[in-house]
Amino acid sequence: MRLHRLTVTAFGPFADTQVIDFDALSSAGIFLLRGQTGAGKTSVLDAVCFALYGGVPGARQKPGLALRSDHAAPGTLTEVTLDLTVAGRRLEVTRSPAQQRPKKGRAGFTTVKAASALRQHDATSGEWRALSRTHQEIGKEITELLGMSREQFCQVVLLPQGDFAQFLQADAEHRARLLGRLFDTRRFAAVEDRLAELRRGAEQQVRAGDERLHAVAQRIAQAAGPDGAPPLPEGQPGDPDLAPGVLAWAAVARSVAGERHDIAASALAEAGHRERGARAEREAQREVARLQARFEETRRRADTLEESRAGRDEAQALLDADRRAERVQDAAGSREGAEREHEQAAAAHARARSALPAGLAEAGAEQLAAAERTARQELGALEAAGRAEARAAEIDGERTELERQLRADEEAVRDAASWLGAWDGLRGRLQAGIDEAQQAATRAEALAGRLEPAVRRRDAARERDAAEREEAAALAG
Repeated sequence: MRLHRLTVTAFGPFADTQVIDFDALSSAGIFLLRGQTGAGKTSVLDAVCFALYGGVPGARQKPGLALRSDHAAPGTLTEVTLDLTVAGRRLEVTRSPAQQRPKKGRAGFTTVKAASALRQHDATSGEWRALSRTHQEIGKEITELLGMSREQFCQVVLLPQGDFAQFLQADAEHRARLLGRLFDTRRFAAVEDRLAELRRGAEQQVRAGDERLHAVAQRIAQAAGPDGAPPLPEGQPGDPDLAPGVLAWAAVARSVAGERHDIAASALAEAGHRERGARAEREAQREVARLQARFEETRRRADTLEESRAGRDEAQALLDADRRAERVQDAAGSREGAEREHEQAAAAHARARSALPAGLAEAGAEQLAAAERTARQELGALEAAGRAEARAAEIDGERTELERQLRADEEAVRDAASWLGAWDGLRGRLQAGIDEAQQAATRAEALAGRLEPAVRRRDAARERDAAEREEAAALAG
């Protein structure tokens, strides 16, 4: 941000319009505002802050403290105009606070509302272009361009008047409070309080974790027994050495437990090996006993079979004889069935021969086949003749219907010829009727034209007669 020109009117100690050309002052690179107390050094900075943010720093912004100069003429209005360049833009901000001015032409004062205006210089045309005239828009624009609020601007850019002298003479505690008030370190105090709160919470979590860790270690020691782990380390929850000591103790206890586990696992494996050997030996003994029992059973069955060999041979001979007898019996039964079927076929053949004509009763197979073909041909010819006869009957019916339609058509033709013969006379009569109707319509139109005047004359005559009667009655009276 670079200030170019500041114009103040009736502001602070300045009763009239004062112009400060910062470009001329800063030509040497740096300048100093110097003057006696009350000369207006702080008012210049207040005017800059008022032009930018519509307010002044510190306690001078409190209600009841007016920005208007007490030495200004009643008709002179308080106004501050600041010409500056910020973010590469040449701007002009004009502000005036709420104030009293004399009423025009009357006694008393009236209140003038606070006003603001923002313009931007157009380098191309060399003219000022209005941007906004509302306090909110101008304040938002300036805050975005500077990147600071009014409070931040007053703390960082402007040096609070009189506060540093008080700071140099104060004690350490008072300096801390003063620095906190000057630079608004409340957020840092809040951060410190928050960190302290987090530290206390972390300590509580650590203490709770140590308690859980110590309880777990005690359960481990109880489970390991007096010879399974070394003594637990001494300490209270929250001690910095408790957790590392317990973890080291747990590592030793784990190592001891691992060794004991390995020994137990080895012993278990050896016991398992011996158990598997005993099981295998027992199974082998059981198999030998089973085979011996099976051998004894087989030998007993062999002895029994040997004793019954003679009876078995005799039964086998009887069985073979019985099977041969069954085969002979089956052949005899088949022969009897064939004879019965032959007799039935011969009877059927005789019946079929008896149904044939006399000339074919003794004919052979070839003659019978030829006779069958001839009969089939004759049957086909008879069926064709039947179909032809049916078609002939249908044709006769169609011919009869056509003859009937022909007679009807001839009768219609005769009726039409008769009607056409009488048409000329009928047409003449109809034309004569039409002519008479047209003549009657013409006469009706003529009569209608004469009727209306006659009606008017009749009405006039009636009115005349009525008037004469009234006149006669009046004379008679």
